[in-house]
Amino acid sequence: MPEQLNAVVQNLKDFGPRRLAMMGGVIALVLSVIAIASIYLNRPAYETLYVGLERADVNQIGLVLGEAGIGFDVAADGTTVLVPTGTTAQARMLLAEKGLPTSSNAGYELFDNVGSLGLTSFMQQITRVRALEGEIARTIQSIAGIRAARVHIVMSERANFRRDEQKPSASVVIRASDADSRRAASSIRHLVSAAVPGLNAEDVTVLDSSGTLLAAGDDPNNSSLSRSFGVERDVEMQIEDNIRRALAPYLGPDNFRASVKAEVNTDQRQTEETIFDPESRVERSIQTVRANENNNQKSAGSTTTVEQNLPEADPTTTEGPQSSSQSDRKEETTNYEINSKRIATVSNGYTVTRMSIAVVVNRDRLTAILGADATPEKLGERIAEIQKLVASATGLNEPRGDIVNVSAVEFIDGLDGVPLEEPGIMASVGQHAGTLINAAAFIVVVFLVAFFGLRPMVAAIGGQAKPAIAGPSFEEVQNSLPGPEPAEAPPAIAGPTPLDELRQKIRPAPQDRLARMVDLNEERTALILRKWAHQEQAA
Repeated sequence: MPEQLNAVVQNLKDFGPRRLAMMGGVIALVLSVIAIASIYLNRPAYETLYVGLERADVNQIGLVLGEAGIGFDVAADGTTVLVPTGTTAQARMLLAEKGLPTSSNAGYELFDNVGSLGLTSFMQQITRVRALEGEIARTIQSIAGIRAARVHIVMSERANFRRDEQKPSASVVIRASDADSRRAASSIRHLVSAAVPGLNAEDVTVLDSSGTLLAAGDDPNNSSLSRSFGVERDVEMQIEDNIRRALAPYLGPDNFRASVKAEVNTDQRQTEETIFDPESRVERSIQTVRANENNNQKSAGSTTTVEQNLPEADPTTTEGPQSSSQSDRKEETTNYEINSKRIATVSNGYTVTRMSIAVVVNRDRLTAILGADATPEKLGERIAEIQKLVASATGLNEPRGDIVNVSAVEFIDGLDGVPLEEPGIMASVGQHAGTLINAAAFIVVVFLVAFFGLRPMVAAIGGQAKPAIAGPSFEEVQNSLPGPEPAEAPPAIAGPTPLDELRQKIRPAPQDRLARMVDLNEERTALILRKWAHQEQAA
């Protein structure tokens, strides 16, 4: 090893200081070009983070991303921020924690820039509506799954020549996934109606960014049909969740699938019932009447005589018969109230009338669980146990007509939906076109630098190569041949120059020169060859 190192050092010394300096410059130049090309051509691709920002927001976003170590770039318009591909979600989460950007959906901070002088009532009203729209949009964006929201409110207005007051209305446009947008549409309507005075939920229209109408007009949740569908969906999801919690620890979440169809009765029922209890009596009123009667009867009578017809006669009277009577009466009336109970029941719930449950289990998983005992009989027993477990977890009622079926099948890929087709060769090439172009450009740059820069310089530094055929040079042979005297050559420059060495390197080989001489003049070529042979014999 030391001998090899000494040989390398000695070879470097033989080059001389000038050639070593040139070689070092060539190496430094090549490395610099390769480094600059690799950095420029292999820089990461950028994607849009936010557009339409104010310059203050751009500056604050740049400071936050720089502190977090996330690269960013600003477009030429100065309102668009770009980040490397794949870091968009991380950058947005980081900026959301800092409350950035603040230029979109401005809320009540609009009043911070409103002067107290020269502000008309119309401008105050417009500023109030804008602030309210911004605050509602911010609240909607805080809902899980809602990425962006925009709110338009038309406030109530009472004109001078209008009899009825115009009712307020609102429209909301959200950007979210299909499932999240439909689930949050009803909540957004009630949120907006509660935030605007006099606004009803029926007057709030909700759309998504693709233009799909999510909610408008009467509340669809109040209709009986929508309520029935919603209750059925909730019952089915609850039963499927019960099956999943029961089988997942045993089979694993990816080794079974459950499907539930529930028939639900959501009819509203009102029951009134009155119950009388004859054994239970309550005195309502008592009426008592008492009567005492005493009767005395006495009559005076006289006989008819002549004396009664005489004037100034005083007839004598005699006493007649006498009678007396006495009676007592007592009457008592008691009114009783029969005990009764009145029951009025109003039911807005639901009743499950029938269920159909289907469960498929991965046969390979059951075989792996049973191991060496995986016979058809053992598989059947294990499926029966799973069926009992499913029936217990779902509250199966066979007299009601519920059905449960458990089967063991072989699973294939793509059970959760339509399997995604693998991208073809052209799709893969198109997806990585930018990377391939950068790599190809980098290789071309390195090749050009090495071929047109490094190779000629190294050849120039290496010095002249010795001719393959020993003998006089082509110029000496030409001068020794008979013919017109050659013109006097200019005085030679002392010492070979790098340009002469480069020319010497790029001269054709002796064999090529000899073939060209034969093509030009065969006789002179023969004389040259005889002279070379004579010199070799003399030597």
